[in-house]
Amino acid sequence: MSKLSFRVNLSPGEAYNRVREEEEADLVHEEFHDLGDGRAIGTLVFERYYFRTSNRAALVVIIDNLNGQTELRSIATGSSEGLFFKFDWGAASSFASTVERILKDHIQE
Repeated sequence: MSKLSFRVNLSPGEAYNRVREEEEADLVHEEFHDLGDGRAIGTLVFERYYFRTSNRAALVVIIDNLNGQTELRSIATGSSEGLFFKFDWGAASSFASTVERILKDHIQE
C-alpha cells in the first residue's frame, strides 16, 4: 500500500474533474457531494493491471475541502505479489503518484 496526501489551489470540483479525466486507469467508481457552505467531497476509485506483479491494483482518490483548503489523498493498494509477500516492485507507489503528477502545477507547499 502507498499513500500520498497534499493540498492544491483548485476547488474540489476542479481537482476531481482533472483527475477523473487525466488518470490513465479504469474508473470503477465515482461520487461527488456538494455539502453546502462551499464545502464538497469527492471519491474516485480506479483499477489498473500491472504485468510486473501479475496483479490488479486499486487507486482510491479522496478530494475535499472540509478544513478550508482542498486536500487530496491518493491511496494505492492490492498490488503485491501474493498472500504472504507484500512486495510489489514499486507498483503501488507508482500508481499513487499519478495523481500528484496530474496536479503538479497546483500543489501547495
